[in-house]
Amino acid sequence: METGENVMIGGFIITGNAPKKVILRAIGPSLAARGVEGVLADPVLALHGPGGSLIIENDNWKTTQQAQIEESGMGPQNDLESAIVATLQPGSYTAIVRGQGETSGVVCGQIYDLDPTADSHLANISTRALVQTGENVLIGGFILSGSDSTARMILRAIGPSLTSRNVSNALPDPTLDLRNRNGERVAFNDDWMDDPTQAAQIAAAGIPPSNERESAIAATLPPGAYTVIVTGKDESSGVGLVEIYNLQ
Repeated sequence: METGENVMIGGFIITGNAPKKVILRAIGPSLAARGVEGVLADPVLALHGPGGSLIIENDNWKTTQQAQIEESGMGPQNDLESAIVATLQPGSYTAIVRGQGETSGVVCGQIYDLDPTADSHLANISTRALVQTGENVLIGGFILSGSDSTARMILRAIGPSLTSRNVSNALPDPTLDLRNRNGERVAFNDDWMDDPTQAAQIAAAGIPPSNERESAIAATLPPGAYTVIVTGKDESSGVGLVEIYNLQ
C-alpha cells in the first residue's frame, strides 16, 4: 500500500432486512511474523457510509473500542493495528486504510460478520490497491461458512475501466487466480471473454466487466477459505480492484 490515490480502499455491500454487526481490521506489523517483508508499521482505518460521510476512524485499536473488539474475540495482535466494530444498516460502505504519517507498506484489510444469523448478508466485498509484482500483488481472501451448501460466486479483477473513475495509473491488463485453502488453483482467467461458457454465466449475472482486458470467474464453491490473487499481465503494475460477489 502506498499514499495518495494508491492507499487501500475496501468496499462492501450489506443486503437484507436487518442491521449487520461487523468488525473491520487493518493488520500491518503482525504480518512480519508470517514472513512478510516491508509491512505497514502503523495502519489507520476509516469507515465511510453510503453517502461518503465518515462514520468512525481508528488508529490504534485499544484507543476507542477496546472492550467491544475484545468481546468479539478478534482483537489484533499488535497495539498499532486498527479495528472498528459497527452495526450497520443495509447499504454500501467504504473502508480506507492508510499509513500513519503518510507511510507505506504491505497491509491486510479484513471484514468479519459478527452476526451471521441476522436477516442480512455481506453480498459483495472489494478492495482497490496498487498492484505491483512479487509479494506486492493484490491478494483478496474470503470464507464461505456453512457445512453442506455451495455458493454461486462471481469474482472480478478490474483495471482499465478505473480510468473512468479518474484513476490515473490503472492496471492495464489484470489477471485473476482463485485458490482454495490448500493453495491449489480452482480457476484462472486473463480476459473475461476468453471462455464463452464462463462469459455467458458472468453476463447472465448482470455484472460483466466493462473492458475486455479485465478478468472474471464464475464459480460454484463449497464452504471453505479461498484466496484471490490479482497480478498484472507481463509483470505490469498499476491500481487494480478485486471484487467478490455472492449471488445467493
